[in-house]
Amino acid sequence: MDIHQIKQVSEIMRWNSFTKAAEALNVTQPTISKSIKNLENELNTMVFIREGNQFKLTEAGETIMRYAGPILQMVDQLTAELNDLTYLNRGSIRIGIPPMAGTNFFPSVIKSFQERYPGISVTLVEEGARMIKDYIENGSLDVGVILLPVEEKAIDSFQIVDDRLKVIVPVSHPLAKQSRISLKILAEEKFILFSSGFALHDRIISECRKAGFEPRIVYESTQWDFIGEMVGADLGITMLPDTICRSLDSNKVRAVSLIDPIIPWQLAIAWKRDSYLSRAAQEWIAFTREKFKAT
Repeated sequence: MDIHQIKQVSEIMRWNSFTKAAEALNVTQPTISKSIKNLENELNTMVFIREGNQFKLTEAGETIMRYAGPILQMVDQLTAELNDLTYLNRGSIRIGIPPMAGTNFFPSVIKSFQERYPGISVTLVEEGARMIKDYIENGSLDVGVILLPVEEKAIDSFQIVDDRLKVIVPVSHPLAKQSRISLKILAEEKFILFSSGFALHDRIISECRKAGFEPRIVYESTQWDFIGEMVGADLGITMLPDTICRSLDSNKVRAVSLIDPIIPWQLAIAWKRDSYLSRAAQEWIAFTREKFKAT
């Protein structure tokens, strides 16, 4: 027995006619007669009996009809929900965004996406880029913003931001008057960094080691604005992307160009390669690709 046969039984009883039921279902009368005959053969019992001009149900037919209504209603609801998902009238996405990227690049993008697809539910997870990459790989997130480069073959991505790090010092610091500096002259400084869950944490430490020294880390935080305030309070120095530096209080800190080495800060939209992506997640990827391409 299949859903078509259940619907045929229901329509025959509704119209009291094989011919009218066939018309309602947009099939021929012989087709519906053959289908009911196959059903009766499968059940090894009759479904209908004819009494004069009326069709009546057998016990088997009555049993089918008792379940037919709820089953057909559920199928209609299922079809409607699947159509909503297909045409993006509903759905959900889990997106990971690091604090710096979220503040400076995504509020307007998310607003535009929600205006186009108001039925799609967006869940935002604010974490460091390293944690976001891990969450994408284990399936906790559909898509996320990560820091390039990424060597893992399990990740697909496209770049959305190309920036570089600057050194942030208090306005009273001797280096505040410099226009550019090299990393090695910071060997004796106190560093304020992002927490270890952030890719930038390891990136800065690695570059310091390449320059020949181990950075003296005195504070760590998950918030770039708090880090900027701590630098402004003369608790240490830090490194932040040029884009973020423009949001810092110029009365408290100075952003100095780092030229040796130049440390890139490149963000990308990423998702798990060869994994199922919902229609909503696919559209988010296409939407952001187009949005950031235009900027």
